[in-house]
Amino acid sequence: MPNKYREIVKPEKEELEHEVVIEQQADTSNDDSKKSRKKGIVGKGLSTVFSGSFLTNDKTLKHLPYFIFLAFLALLYIANGYYADDKIREVNKLSNQLKELRSEYISTKSDLMFASKQSEVAKSVEKLGLREPITPPIKIRVDSTQLYNSEN
Repeated sequence: MPNKYREIVKPEKEELEHEVVIEQQADTSNDDSKKSRKKGIVGKGLSTVFSGSFLTNDKTLKHLPYFIFLAFLALLYIANGYYADDKIREVNKLSNQLKELRSEYISTKSDLMFASKQSEVAKSVEKLGLREPITPPIKIRVDSTQLYNSEN
């Protein structure tokens, strides 16, 4: 079944004969050029890429969307790499800040513990005129029933 998008045209007999004659002439001229200059597959491929003639090839045009997709994926891959590098730098920066804040917290906590000791508090309030009592404190005991009766 023929392809519905492409018509297959059968060449006429005269055209076939003309093509055979052209091919024979091309074969004799190619033998001379092969002797003078040999190109490998890689050389031919590079010459078509650098000359730009590969863009006119039907196979290339057929696969062009796939090549564009691959180029897009390559760009995404590169962008993802840069994004990951930025995130790694940011994580390192934040971890360094966390270490600094933790050490500041520990030093502040130790300063507070030192300042809240009884001897340090006594030294700091002595400037205000307060002193530690020499006599121990006295307990005051109150009977709640006597307190209630005295209020009435």
